[in-house]
Amino acid sequence: MPQNAPEDAFTAAPFVPPRGGLDAFRRAAAGCRGCPLHRDATQTVFGTGNPHARVMLVGEQPGDQEDRQGKPFVGPAGKLLDRALAEAGIDPAQAYVTNAVKHFKFTQAEPRKRRIHKAPSLREMTACGPWLAKELELVEPELIVVLGATAGKALLGSSFRVTQVRGTVLEEEIHGRRERLVPTVHPSAVLRAEDREAAYRGLVADLEVAAHAMA
Repeated sequence: MPQNAPEDAFTAAPFVPPRGGLDAFRRAAAGCRGCPLHRDATQTVFGTGNPHARVMLVGEQPGDQEDRQGKPFVGPAGKLLDRALAEAGIDPAQAYVTNAVKHFKFTQAEPRKRRIHKAPSLREMTACGPWLAKELELVEPELIVVLGATAGKALLGSSFRVTQVRGTVLEEEIHGRRERLVPTVHPSAVLRAEDREAAYRGLVADLEVAAHAMA
């Protein structure tokens, strides 16, 4: 791979159009080569949902099912998230959902073996930042729900710790905009928890904080 390949710059900026709506940016993101993750992923997974949503949910990166289907939160974690949102009083159909990183990063022992999720690096998160900045600019949500540590670090910096601030309303400048955010765990962490019911109740409680913040 030559050193002047676009992914060596680790930024999506050259692939982001100067103007357009969400559909235009979604089409442009399909051709993004702003970091090496595009090489192994099936496709770019851009955000989806209500383009005028009051709440935007930001996760880490696509999983295996999302990578195959091209939509965020369509796997088991997404189904759990929809249930938790509804229980907390937030209509999943009225939300906008996306990820900090738009390509699936994984390890695979050999072809046809299960693809194992691998956390994106800070450099990869930063590379994808221009896409998330555009989504925030166009959707203009009243509130961002931050799902997990990786999304938190992408939005709030490497010192972010979800355990310290989950279930609280934060106000921070994100990509040049003043935003209100409620951090919580990623729904996939609930699925991995030893006490899944307690972890699920914690997620719902955090989402209730988000619902009250928009009341």
